[in-house]
Amino acid sequence: MTKSMPITVRPAEISDAPFIIGSQIKMADETEQLLLPNDVVSAGVKAVFADPSKGFYLIAETNGAAVGCLMITPEWSDWRNAWVWWIQSVYVHPQSRKAGVFGTMYDYVKNMVMQRNDVSGIRLYVDISNLAAQEVYKRAGMNGGHYQTFEWMKG
Repeated sequence: MTKSMPITVRPAEISDAPFIIGSQIKMADETEQLLLPNDVVSAGVKAVFADPSKGFYLIAETNGAAVGCLMITPEWSDWRNAWVWWIQSVYVHPQSRKAGVFGTMYDYVKNMVMQRNDVSGIRLYVDISNLAAQEVYKRAGMNGGHYQTFEWMKG
């Protein structure tokens, strides 16, 4: 794909679930060398469609073909008395990278946030070793210097 290819972004539909599931499995393998079980990811993706309070997905397309996706999950900020939208589960297919796909999806999300009084901003987290993604996010106008994320996961 070249940068001259038109990129459109739209809300995902349940029929996009196979694309999203495959993208998440590839992303985990590429970025963290994790082999995610298809049945677990499938149930997780379908849970988002079944319960909109969990979030929503966006799909990036060129010529009607899906080339990228991301998920938005809401977090309530008592400091702001508004939602913060977390971008997560970002994946752009390798042949479409460096063509503006993430930037187009990010601009779409940013425009959605600007239209809503109940959403104050956007955050995302990135694996500390994923330097390529960090550069993409910086080019989009985000900064990573304000917070550091810590986690604990069972299992």
